[in-house]
Amino acid sequence: MFDGPDYPNSITEDLFESWLEEGRASKISYHFLLIVWNVYDEKYNPVYVETREEIGNYELYPNAKGSEALIAVYDLYSESRVSIGV
Repeated sequence: MFDGPDYPNSITEDLFESWLEEGRASKISYHFLLIVWNVYDEKYNPVYVETREEIGNYELYPNAKGSEALIAVYDLYSESRVSIGV
């Protein structure tokens, strides 16, 4: 996943699936999985949030100015990608 010039790196489908499962298994009622690129570690991290409003706490890749950039958002239960627009 995330292959190509629009993304800083790729991840395996197995890793992505494990992140979805981890978010659904949490005792906290998370609804969204955010795929966040860490500039310093040069790797993706899963971030789980409960509401759409929390998604706004992250700046979109490649325009993010901090150490983290939001790559994509997925609904944990439908597994569909959520449009975050520019």
